[in-house]
Amino acid sequence: MTSQKLRISFLVLLAIIASEAVADDKSTGTDTEAKTDREIDTRPGMAPDIRDDESKLKVQHGNFVAVPIPISNPTLGDGLVGGAAYFYAQSDEKQQSQPASMTAIAAMYTSSDSKALGIAQQSYWRDDKWRFTGATGAADIRLSLLAPDESTSGQSVDWRIKGEFFYAKLATRVRGNWYGGVLTRLINAEQSFETPASDDTFDMSSDILSVGVGVYAEYDTRDMPISSYSGRYFKVDALFNDTALGSDSTYQSYNAAYRSYRRLNKSIVLAWELQACHRKGDAPLWDACTVKLRGFPATDYLGKASGSGQAELRWQLNKRWGLVGFAGAGIYSSSFNDIREHQAIPSYGIGVRFSVLAAKRVNLRVDYARSTDSNAVYVSVGEAF
Repeated sequence: MTSQKLRISFLVLLAIIASEAVADDKSTGTDTEAKTDREIDTRPGMAPDIRDDESKLKVQHGNFVAVPIPISNPTLGDGLVGGAAYFYAQSDEKQQSQPASMTAIAAMYTSSDSKALGIAQQSYWRDDKWRFTGATGAADIRLSLLAPDESTSGQSVDWRIKGEFFYAKLATRVRGNWYGGVLTRLINAEQSFETPASDDTFDMSSDILSVGVGVYAEYDTRDMPISSYSGRYFKVDALFNDTALGSDSTYQSYNAAYRSYRRLNKSIVLAWELQACHRKGDAPLWDACTVKLRGFPATDYLGKASGSGQAELRWQLNKRWGLVGFAGAGIYSSSFNDIREHQAIPSYGIGVRFSVLAAKRVNLRVDYARSTDSNAVYVSVGEAF
């Protein structure tokens, strides 16, 4: 499959998903006018309010909550994320009409000596008609790349990305379960490689300032966003990075995703998703498309276009424990290292779930995944999708 075919597939996927979501919205006639707690949970972009959930894994004092989050994956290594959030007080009336606004801070450190610190804000107004999400912070990430040269093919090259970021998104409810809005992003990053690296496909400069503005749309009928049992979710966004805005290079980023959840019986849920990504122009390597599957480091497959699909069968054994089986495949093109470009990349495996915040369906997940010639173990909080 060529890069042109992947771009065509991206547009076809976008059209099919959007038309299906519109048809579903019209046929069900659902709207979020009846402002129950359950319906609030179905809306996109909502952060879980864990203040009222009984758990020994959090520290809480009034509206302030702190939680530790273990992580392990082949991209960053093993580590811990420490997060804390302050939820702003609401009247009983406001609790029924919109989520609680919050300010959060998080810090990460992993065994690869990667570290990051970020502050985020989520605000809601006018009975959840308007939403704002913003984040800023700094990161020093150490990764490994598969070398593109034939003489060193299959060997890893250390890749370090260090810099600051800012992100903001303003959204409004358009109709029913549809939200739309505008976004902006600024990344000022330094990147370095263990050995000198050059590539005609991506911007490999040591210092890159990326400034962009864009638009996005979301459609959401999930019963709960953290671990869905039923419903659909669709998201598409376009970000335009341009020298006229102060960016060092001009390029465009396009992303689309569709997810579906169906409860087969009381204890089994079938979940599946489709993902598509495209970069056009002089994009930095750290903003490349990836194959969003498990079983290999995300840096193994970096390209200008990618697509993937996967399905999970989730079996809830009892109140605390569950099992998961998953399988999928992806493809990418216009790659950094030409490894398996235009070839199907498989992903399959099994996982165990343990409920840490039952009321919000927040699970600790441990997954074992395999691919063509690699395997990996993942530890995280929350489902993969």
